[in-house]
Amino acid sequence: MSALVSYELRGDIAVIGLNRPDKRNAINNATIAALHEQVQRSQEEAKAAIIFGHGPHFCAGLDLAELMESMQPGAPRRQRGRWHPTFDMIARGKVPFISAITGACVGGGLELASATHVRVADATAFFALPEARRGIFVGGGGSVRIQRLLGYGRMADMMLTGRVLSVAEAERFDLCQYVVPAGGAMARAEELARIIADNAPLTNWAICAALPRVTDLSHDDGLFMESLIGASVSGSDGMERVRAFVEKKVPPLRPPGQSGEI
Repeated sequence: MSALVSYELRGDIAVIGLNRPDKRNAINNATIAALHEQVQRSQEEAKAAIIFGHGPHFCAGLDLAELMESMQPGAPRRQRGRWHPTFDMIARGKVPFISAITGACVGGGLELASATHVRVADATAFFALPEARRGIFVGGGGSVRIQRLLGYGRMADMMLTGRVLSVAEAERFDLCQYVVPAGGAMARAEELARIIADNAPLTNWAICAALPRVTDLSHDDGLFMESLIGASVSGSDGMERVRAFVEKKVPPLRPPGQSGEI
């Protein structure tokens, strides 16, 4: 286990923690390398995964102290795009990821959160994209993923003005799907992870790896892709799950607040 990124397997759930609390879990080169290793590990041994930040903050983004060193005359040139393979593995791998967000979810931290499929934020969370104020630009896929969540207008506003969003605003703007009281993000994330891990693995894969690609296609190509995906995930597991429902071995869907499947 890396000192910079913790890893714990709780049954079928991989729990991955950014572990630089004294730096608000800012991501430097060593951290992204460690994160890549642990995300890759989760692909092999888990059915769902959670990413969180040790300490009060999820992630304050890029380690600007390390960036400043790379900007010094004569320093090795910083390699851009280092985060993309790791975040793409989170976003389009075979394991669904949930982020448990507390405190700062800023810059690259928001890019990391946007790569996860479900985002749970507690009441302490706040969200910002301060890159313009620092004279830099997003570099972890945010121009694609965050913009697709927010839309251009809202992302441009955040970047140009340095606007900080409350957790209520973040939920309204689709940066998180669940808001919980302070201290409750991990418990809710684990609850959701266990539900997700119980799904058919091929369907989870299709939702994570194939569904995002449909939005890149034309209408007709998207429908064609949908047909291919549907055929590829159907199998014995799907048949048994359908049979269980038809034979009333599992409860039907019910309105929120009533017992039964969610």
